[in-house]
Amino acid sequence: MSSLTALSSAGAPTPAASPAAPSAFGLRIVVGLLGVLLAVLCAGLNEMVTKASLADIRGGLFIGADEGAWLIAVYAAASVSAMAFSPWMAATFSLRRFTLCAISAFALLGLLQPFAPNLSSLMLLRILQGLASGALPPMLMSVALRFLPPGIKVYGLAGYALTATFGPNLGTPLAGLWTEYVGWQWAFWQIILPSLLAMACVAWGLPQDPLRLERFKQFDWRGVLLGLPAICSLVIGLTLGDRMGWFSSPLICWLLGGGLVLLVLFLYNEWSEPLPFFKLQMLKTRNLTHALVTLFGVLIVLTAAILIPSSYLAQIQGYRPAQTAPVMLVVALPQLLALPLTAALCNVRAVDCRWVLACGLGMLALSSLLGSQLTSEWIRDNFYWLQMLHIFGQPMAVLPLLMLATGGMTPQDGPFASAWFNTVKGLASVVATAVLEALTTLRRHFHSNHLVDSLGNSPLVDSQAPGLAKRIHEQALVLTSADLYLCMALLAAALILLIPFVPTRIYPPRAVA
Repeated sequence: MSSLTALSSAGAPTPAASPAAPSAFGLRIVVGLLGVLLAVLCAGLNEMVTKASLADIRGGLFIGADEGAWLIAVYAAASVSAMAFSPWMAATFSLRRFTLCAISAFALLGLLQPFAPNLSSLMLLRILQGLASGALPPMLMSVALRFLPPGIKVYGLAGYALTATFGPNLGTPLAGLWTEYVGWQWAFWQIILPSLLAMACVAWGLPQDPLRLERFKQFDWRGVLLGLPAICSLVIGLTLGDRMGWFSSPLICWLLGGGLVLLVLFLYNEWSEPLPFFKLQMLKTRNLTHALVTLFGVLIVLTAAILIPSSYLAQIQGYRPAQTAPVMLVVALPQLLALPLTAALCNVRAVDCRWVLACGLGMLALSSLLGSQLTSEWIRDNFYWLQMLHIFGQPMAVLPLLMLATGGMTPQDGPFASAWFNTVKGLASVVATAVLEALTTLRRHFHSNHLVDSLGNSPLVDSQAPGLAKRIHEQALVLTSADLYLCMALLAAALILLIPFVPTRIYPPRAVA
């Protein structure tokens, strides 16, 4: 992995545009990195907690289910869009200045949302906060790659991996805490104090680069006009697709169809643009392409590990978020130890990170395969064994992908890699939810029809028995959950099969013995 000490110089058209020399690594850089990490974790938790608390938020703000779904959709669309374009903005306005502005806007908008006078105002606040939230994850990868010495760079990538393993699993426990014991407003306000701390760390720890406004002379206006509506249309269409009946809805057809057309035009424009947001030529690198494809699949599996038990326990056993929280904490809290240990393993030169990746995917596949044995008798305790496989399975599946994606990269390619990785990560989370919802609807209908047909053909069944329809519905949900687990096991196994053929070996930079 190359030392990316000039990360913000990507695509500079003239030598005069080069940034200031990076500061020496020390305590201030560590504090600055921790500040960005804290801000990114807050951004991820904000989205997860508001999703998990949506029923209580809707009750507190007197809004319906459809309006609540739109609040989730527009926030996700704004967040993923910001991930795509924020690396360019940070290189222009300076990483420190841009990060501070994003954190301050993110916290202020969170403070205001419970006081929104109407739905339109709340929707606008959510969109703006989504933009600020999505701007933060690329900054974490940029700081880790730019400022950390080669020997410990993998630990910086482990910090970034926390946003995919630790943060999402902490969403349900926090939602349970706020809604059960404090108040639904704290689903929005929880990020304020940590954000202020993060701002202080970033302001003290990160060096200040000069403004590089000359980059606007080569600003990719066509890219913004094509890419922004493309990403927003696709994310909104995917988020609302299952609720609106997918292609039976003209709106979803227009959103997904129009979004795909605009996305193709956007990528065509980026190929020839002198200072693009996405450098398509980088996809010729096998390791980066493999990392992006595998990350997409891994995030679907990780999302399923949260949604399947949460949905099952809520719908079959009647659990509230606070009661589901221990299942998620079994994975979340050990990540603070599992990720550094995984980073230390990957930092050993004799260890091939591709096989670490294979072991991680194997643990995820085994967990999902065991989950496919789920029955209606399962309670919270039955999920603990499945989740324990994720303690090391998740970091071992994510961290090697970061090493493969960033290894051998030139300093000029750093922001482009950050844009690719974070945008794919954001889109993958949206696609994962959409795929799981679509599969859930499809398999639930299949099992419901099959059960009704089977009972209808049985002469020993009393079709007028009280509660029969409810029992059929619950059994269909149980069988659907088992099917989803089996699909995730097959997906993880398929990703393992790619490893011997696509990625090449990457050695840790100046690795320990």
